[in-house]
This record gives sequence, structure tokens and C-alpha cells, in this order.
Amino acid sequence: MGPCERLRRYWFLVGIVLAISLAKLQPSLGRRGGPLKPEITITYVAVSTIFFNSGLSLKSEELADALMHVKLHLFVQTFTLAFFPTAIWFILKLLALTSINPWLLKGLQTVGCMPPPVSSAVILTKAVGGNEAAAIFNSAFGSFLGIIITPLLLLLFLGSSSAVPFTSIFSQLTMTVVVPLIIGQLVRRYIKDWLERKQPPFGAISSCVLLMIIYSTFCDTFSNPKIDLDNFSLLLITIIIFSLQLSFMFLTFFISSRKMSGFTAADTVAIMFCSTHKSLTLGVFLGGVT
Repeated sequence: MGPCERLRRYWFLVGIVLAISLAKLQPSLGRRGGPLKPEITITYVAVSTIFFNSGLSLKSEELADALMHVKLHLFVQTFTLAFFPTAIWFILKLLALTSINPWLLKGLQTVGCMPPPVSSAVILTKAVGGNEAAAIFNSAFGSFLGIIITPLLLLLFLGSSSAVPFTSIFSQLTMTVVVPLIIGQLVRRYIKDWLERKQPPFGAISSCVLLMIIYSTFCDTFSNPKIDLDNFSLLLITIIIFSLQLSFMFLTFFISSRKMSGFTAADTVAIMFCSTHKSLTLGVFLGGVT
């Protein structure tokens, strides 16, 4: 396999590296309040594009079947909103004995209490041929559940209370997830033959949108002057997060791929991404937890 073929095959991984590198070089461009206005272009336009894209590409029967897949939904929501934060709590009890910055540990617990991601799980599931419809449902349903459950988890594990703007988050999720998905389904009815004949690159489009989200996220990170942490803590927490991610993905794969589980290979892909990835959408609103 030549260099060009490798680049074509792994272009998304290369794109991630480039997006992070560009964010490091010029973080002010894509941060909140910057020239690219990510609070609008990313929060609303980019996420809406992902779900409109999914609405166009998915058959209505697939969405209907996914809606009735209760066993899969129960597995995902239980893992991400019960097992995940509880496991993190036990692990952090051990890490608290080390010299890692305690605020990093609190941040890790906070992220562990977040619901499934709104966009990345859908895109990654679609990219590898998983059950995209199930990923869409669990991303949306989990996000709505998180409005209520996440503050309770934070109170339980961190002893922190937070005021959640329920109406604001609910309306944002509705406008960026539910409405674009429905519009995509309606448009699909009128151009169904054209879509099946031309087969637009829906996966590549969604992946490009995800790269925009990654770029904006890292612009916010690199432009934050309040980040003052020692290199040891940052390196160690990076290794820990990477290890936890791999461990949880392997665990969900091991459980859901058993014959007795009743899940298909496509279901397993959706479960792995939806159960082990966390949303930052709700985390933005809870940034001022006290």
C-alpha cells in the first residue's frame, strides 16, 4: 500500500492531528467568541448538519426498528449513566492517594457523569458500518436523560449541586437533534430515488463536521489562560483516560458480542461508541458546578 493509498484510507486520523495542530497554533480563531463563532457554527449548525445528514441517509424502517430495540437502549443507558460513573468513582479513590492534581480527578469524575455524546458516537458508528439508527436514538435519548440524571450523579459522587437550565438545554437538543433528523427524513421521501442512485458520501461529510468540532474544542482548551497544571499530572491523566477508554470499550465489546447477548455485530459497534464516549454539551452548562 503506497503513501497516497494510506493517506486516503486513514485521512480522518490525519485530519484529527491537523485539527489539533491548527488549534494549538492559532487557538483564538476557533474559540468561543472568536471569529468563527463556534457557539453558533458548531453548537447549532454543525450538530444540526450531522443529524440532518443522518435523516437523509437512513431508511424510516431502520429508525423504527431502532426505536423498538429496548434491550440495546437499556444496556447503553445503564452502562453510561450507572456503571461508568460508579467505576470512575472507585478508580479515583485509588488515584487520590497519588500526587495527581485533585482538580483533574474531579474533572474526570464530572466527565464520567455526563450522558452519551450527541454527535461523535453517531459519526463513528456510521464510519465503521455500525447500527447508526440505534446510535442516533441513544445519543438523543441519553442527552435528554442527562439533563435530570447528571446533576444527581454529581451530587452523589462529588457532593456538588448545580443549577441546570433545563429549558435551554432541552430546546437546544430538540432544535439541533430532533428537528434536523425529522426534516432529513421528510426530504428523503422526495429525493429517495436520487439518493439511492447517486449515493452521496454521507459518512465523509459527517466526519468533516466532526473534525470542525474537534478543532473548536481544542481551540477553547489551548486558549484558556486558567490552565496551570504540572506536566506530570497532565501526562498521567492522559494515560489513565486512554487506558480507561480502551478498557471500557473492550468490556462492552466482550459483553455485547457474546452469542447469548442477542446483539448483532452492528449493534455491538453502536454499543461500544455510545456506552463509552461522553458528551461535553451538558458539561458546558455545568461548568460552574459548586
